[in-house]
Amino acid sequence: MAKNKKNNYEVNEFDEALVASKSFYEKNKKAIVYGGSTLLAIIIAALLLHQFYIVPRSNKADESMFAAQEYFMNGDFEKALNGDGQNLGFLAIADEYGCTKAANLAHLYAGLCLYQTEKYQDAIDQLEDYSSCGDDMVSPSVIGTIGNCYAELGQNEKAVEMLVKAAKKADNNTLSPIYLIQAGQIYESLGQKDKALDCYTQIKTKYQQSMQYNEIDKYIERVKE
Repeated sequence: MAKNKKNNYEVNEFDEALVASKSFYEKNKKAIVYGGSTLLAIIIAALLLHQFYIVPRSNKADESMFAAQEYFMNGDFEKALNGDGQNLGFLAIADEYGCTKAANLAHLYAGLCLYQTEKYQDAIDQLEDYSSCGDDMVSPSVIGTIGNCYAELGQNEKAVEMLVKAAKKADNNTLSPIYLIQAGQIYESLGQKDKALDCYTQIKTKYQQSMQYNEIDKYIERVKE
């Protein structure tokens, strides 16, 4: 019976994470569709929350993480980062709890929050402190978000390097085309049409099941002119 109760608890926790992530998506779906990889990374982090964090919340770090995640899901990035006076925010959790799972995850969330609040260099610092788990969704999303930070800072060469790296690491129809289009657009702005064409051609040849595939021809034709 105890085993069943534990399994039911884990399932319910996962259901709660999914409901929360769907709610976040519904509130922000227009921005997510048009806003690029950073908001997509937020949704991925929310959907995979159970994989990283569904553990008994028996200590202060776990309790603070839960509170900060609630603020994060509601789009209150300042409280998620800095706490609410009773619970620590992601920045303090990452600083105070050292080499723990909670601290590592706090670096990821802090980086995403800082991006949302337009503190791009600080976001890079936090995201670089996150130790990836080698998966094919969150890890490339972190790299892609770093690329977007560099783009916002006007460091386009670093931006395309990270975006291309993210696309290669993901190698899937969901993330890779997003990063390849972003990289291609930056290459176009730099006058490097051959490299932009390479990015767009990869979508045409490798990611035919992606949403971007149906309109990639217009990108290809544009750089061929």
